[in-house]
Amino acid sequence: MGRREEMIAKIKELMLQPERIRNIGIAAHIDHGKTTLSDNLLAGAGMISEELAGKQLVLDFDEQEQARGITINAANVSMVHNYEGKDYLINLIDTPGHVDFGGDVTRAMRAIDGVIIVVDAVEGVMPQTETVVRQALREYVKPVLFINKVDRLIKELKLTPQQMMERFSKIIMDVNRLIQRYAPEEYKKKWMVKVEDGSVAFGSAYYNWALSVPFMQRTGVKFNEIIDLTLKGDNKTLRQKAPLHVVVLDMVVRHLPNPIEAQKYRIPHLWQGDINSEIGQAMLNCDPKGKMVMVVTKIIIDKHAGEVATGRVWSGTVKSGMEVYLINSKRKARIQQVGIYMGPERINMDAVPAGNIVAVTGLRDAMAGETVAQEPIEPFEALHYVSEPVVTVAIEAKNVKDLPRLIEALRQLAKEDPTLHVKIDEETGQHLLSGMGELHLEVKLHKLKRDWGIDIEVSEPIVVYRESITKPSPMVEGKSPNKHNRFYIVVEPMPDEIYNAIKEGIIPEGRIKNPKEVAKKLAELGMDYEIARGIVDVYNGNMFLDNTKGIQYLNEVMDLLIDGFHQAMDEGPLAREPVMKVIVRLLDAQVHEDNVHRGPAQIYPAIRTAIHCAMMKAGPVLYEPYQKVIINIPYEYMGAVSREISQRRGQLVDMRQEGEVMTIIAEAPVAEMFGFAGAIRSATSGRALWSTEHAGFKKVPNELAQQIIRQIRQRKGLNPEPPTEKDVCPMF
Repeated sequence: MGRREEMIAKIKELMLQPERIRNIGIAAHIDHGKTTLSDNLLAGAGMISEELAGKQLVLDFDEQEQARGITINAANVSMVHNYEGKDYLINLIDTPGHVDFGGDVTRAMRAIDGVIIVVDAVEGVMPQTETVVRQALREYVKPVLFINKVDRLIKELKLTPQQMMERFSKIIMDVNRLIQRYAPEEYKKKWMVKVEDGSVAFGSAYYNWALSVPFMQRTGVKFNEIIDLTLKGDNKTLRQKAPLHVVVLDMVVRHLPNPIEAQKYRIPHLWQGDINSEIGQAMLNCDPKGKMVMVVTKIIIDKHAGEVATGRVWSGTVKSGMEVYLINSKRKARIQQVGIYMGPERINMDAVPAGNIVAVTGLRDAMAGETVAQEPIEPFEALHYVSEPVVTVAIEAKNVKDLPRLIEALRQLAKEDPTLHVKIDEETGQHLLSGMGELHLEVKLHKLKRDWGIDIEVSEPIVVYRESITKPSPMVEGKSPNKHNRFYIVVEPMPDEIYNAIKEGIIPEGRIKNPKEVAKKLAELGMDYEIARGIVDVYNGNMFLDNTKGIQYLNEVMDLLIDGFHQAMDEGPLAREPVMKVIVRLLDAQVHEDNVHRGPAQIYPAIRTAIHCAMMKAGPVLYEPYQKVIINIPYEYMGAVSREISQRRGQLVDMRQEGEVMTIIAEAPVAEMFGFAGAIRSATSGRALWSTEHAGFKKVPNELAQQIIRQIRQRKGLNPEPPTEKDVCPMF
């Protein structure tokens, strides 16, 4: 039996022992050496040669990842590690570090129980580090810390051991501050990372060495020896004395939970069903004999196998041929192949039990976030993304015959990456693709051309604005076209506390199943409890409440009212841009007794027009997306960078100096950031290192709002003049 066959046999054996499994991720700010780290872990497990580790980038197997030098897709691999004489199965997911691909990080966090946070010893904790820590802790994923690129402190910055320890202490303190801020209450202290207990390791992924306190105590290796060997450039001895994979994977086994431990506290927070039910207990105990439940965290398209769904098995055992039910899609499916990942390769298995990460084919209607079970159950909580699509491009097929293939290709792209939004504009015939940023769209469009071979024309990037209101409206009456149905509504601005609670997942999106429980949370956030009890639906950061009393037939049209509310929120009255931070309250209604007179053609326009009219009476405003920009530059370029930011309506938020390097943190509108990469390279002679992250939405300055509304309306083929209250509130 060869080395590979031995490893597969060992993995099969360990899959049946959940106490010996660790489901982990590696997460970092862009370019903190995370993929080099994962390469060296694979080398240590004997899956690639040591010489190629750090250069082969096994988990960056997409050609775009290799060309751009960044991780774009979360990649899975299973490997075996021996700790204190026992073998353990490590199911590893290497996640992207660039903010544009943060959706992959969110999805990966649902599948794993622990995460290695990688921080650059020179750069320290960056904004994207904060984002990934927040994403992990929201999903009840326990962190450990690896401080990377320590060799640079020794060789480039020439720090003394004392100065290095001070640097490490600051990084650890910054990470612990994030853990205290974002961890669930009961884990704020328990999950803090410490040098003494070995939940912190430090080293150099590039040169394949690492240290931790337990490793130093066990082996007698001293930090001064590492400094001497680094200065001599004796990397071979370094690797032998302090092998990175041993130190890091020992830390993983020792400090990160196995599925049996993790599911006991993760399931009650990720699944809102009855914990005391048979299925609840099976998931709580990671029971391989229980009924099967898995959550899909990723869809990829394989040229040979079709759609492959990757996910976490929470209970039971996934087997080929098994008939399953897709909870959100409300459809049945049959699992065809079952397997696990070893980097780019998928290894077929007969079955994969609870506690493991699995790859299956046959789930054609599944999307990321789908709950798959043997019978209908309460679905898992929806995935909550940190940022949202803010940049759009219009796409057209150059040849009309390619149109059906283009639509299919766009649907597949959106299925693989739910943070992409696809919209077919019936009026213009254009297909609109919205993503997290320029790079996100660039990568996806390249994939579309490469994998589908379709010749397309792509517009310049367009920014997606948001519409909102500034004050409560008076009550507005909405009449159906036949005048037989009337709805009386008001709209109010949503307080930031409630909006943030929706974004954090504290207030659930979608149709509300337990209004009393949600009303209590809303009351804690400042809303009147009697009003909050009417909560019916939360949609894209907006809320619909039914504050009527005893209206006949209202329940029979409630689904139509919610659909009409969604339509009104998808396209606001000013420029048909999405709406945010609006509370819509239904105060009274008259509904016709005859079903024929209260169909969609009557209800939709009545509620939609009423909402838009109320918004026009509530001080309508336009919001624009902002980016946080983090720039590291030599001190002498500070003036040039400041000018570049201010020319783009940006504001400097913070400036820090460390030696000759300045870190500038600024915020600027996304609309002004196109072409920034070239401009900043030119302004700093290519010396700037920079990254961005989503920074929410801010009100467009009054002097620009009308001009922007005109431009958006013109682009959409509407009357360019901004609408007035009379335009939106026609007399019936």
